[in-house]
Amino acid sequence: MDTKMKFKNNYKSVINSDANRIHIIFKSVLVGLLAGSVTTLYRLILGKAEEISFQLYAYFKVHLSLLPVLFLLLALLGYITGLLVNKFKMISGSGIPQVKGIIMGYFKNNWIGTLTGKFLGGTLSIVAGLSLGREGPSIQIGAGIAEGLGNKIASTRQEKKILIASGASAGLAAAFNAPLAGAMFAMEEIFKYFSPVILLSTMISAVGADYVSKLVFGMNPVFQFTLSDSIPLDGYWLLILLGAILGVAGAFYNRILLLSQSLYKKCGWLNTKTRIIFPFLLAGILGLVFPIVLGGGHEIIGEINLSQPISFLLLVLIIKFIFSMISFGSGAPGGIFFPLLIMGASIGAICGNIAVNLLGYNENLFYNFVILSMVGFFTSIVRAPITGVILLIEMTGSFSHLLPLTIVSILSYVVADLLKSPPVYDSLLDNQLKEKGIHTDPLGSDKKITIETIVHHGSLAENKLVKELDLPHNCLLIALKRNQHEFIPKGNTKILAGDYLVLLTDTNSEADLRIRLTEVVTT
Repeated sequence: MDTKMKFKNNYKSVINSDANRIHIIFKSVLVGLLAGSVTTLYRLILGKAEEISFQLYAYFKVHLSLLPVLFLLLALLGYITGLLVNKFKMISGSGIPQVKGIIMGYFKNNWIGTLTGKFLGGTLSIVAGLSLGREGPSIQIGAGIAEGLGNKIASTRQEKKILIASGASAGLAAAFNAPLAGAMFAMEEIFKYFSPVILLSTMISAVGADYVSKLVFGMNPVFQFTLSDSIPLDGYWLLILLGAILGVAGAFYNRILLLSQSLYKKCGWLNTKTRIIFPFLLAGILGLVFPIVLGGGHEIIGEINLSQPISFLLLVLIIKFIFSMISFGSGAPGGIFFPLLIMGASIGAICGNIAVNLLGYNENLFYNFVILSMVGFFTSIVRAPITGVILLIEMTGSFSHLLPLTIVSILSYVVADLLKSPPVYDSLLDNQLKEKGIHTDPLGSDKKITIETIVHHGSLAENKLVKELDLPHNCLLIALKRNQHEFIPKGNTKILAGDYLVLLTDTNSEADLRIRLTEVVTT
């Protein structure tokens, strides 16, 4: 349900963005603290839910006569979760594609219903032990809090969208204790361009959320690996090989993830209310025979060390992968963020085991392969290399591995791109749009919105005249900012790299214009 609030189309305030930075600082602080508080609470509850999950299966493993009760309970929880997903459509999956869709103008969101449904559905999924993460839901919850707050304090529609992205960055920061990664994720994945105002807002919100999170969870990084040495330069050939492997693995992951969703939909005897029961029952079986793969994967991290045989690590990787596909493909509320990092860590543990035991590398380098594989696998799937590098630096607390992390991240990105594997969240958003039959209204709307973007070096728009820009007919370039000076562009105005463009369009055409701008000013 869209807000009834009438946002001002104050074009002067949009163009003179420098004057608004003080205002957005205070609003971003409020968003960060509030979104950080709620997502920290969510993180606490899911931590308790995961503990209950392991205790539950440990109890029933001892009391086998009560197994029918266990599976009846799981079926009931799965059905309740399905009812929530059926009632609150936006809570399905991780929530990141939905946040992108809201900001791009595709989706209208009842933020209170989505927040409530995500909280309950995500908790039930983790209690059952589904292989899902807290990070995607945390991003959606943070964005929802920001949307509700933005309805009250945002002065323009564009400012509200910036605050929603800031809430998303706050959610990631609180989930991982990673404020820099939270801000970068909003820039690299949600907006896909860099803006001083957006960077300022997302960074402030992420820092505020991280402060709240650290008050509760402490200052320690999420992963506490021993990283005493770095891979020597003469061993960098291994980074090339590792990047290629992870690029292929990420492309395979994306393909199977989308296939799993498709297979669920092809099962005519399953619907939104019932399909989630299947992963809940599977979680019950795994909880009894191989509980290490349950939940996001925190138990696996504790078992990743050099003493584990490759056969065990490979078994964990395969089962975790299959269980993650079944869990996420069902549409259960939960993300892929943490599980995919755990799978990347398992790949790194296998590679590190081979490098140490077969190639003769120092055993102190084992965890180097673990974190390098995590960033490479993340990048090949999400296609956000800068976010991946920063995220792993913040999650491990080690800033001495920037070069190898960057090399593996770039190589895995290139390989996945050569394999024509699209970024996972873009693919998931496209599927949601097709499923909902969403399209923009060609007749337009009387509600207007301003869209801001920056002309990239080497883009199609660089060195072109305004009249030569191939933009949709229902938009207007109303301002151009260059070197801190704003002016109204004319048809013969030449556009240069680094120019800050402000365009006016109707709200129904916003999504199409954003897509076209990506093609014109960034490529």
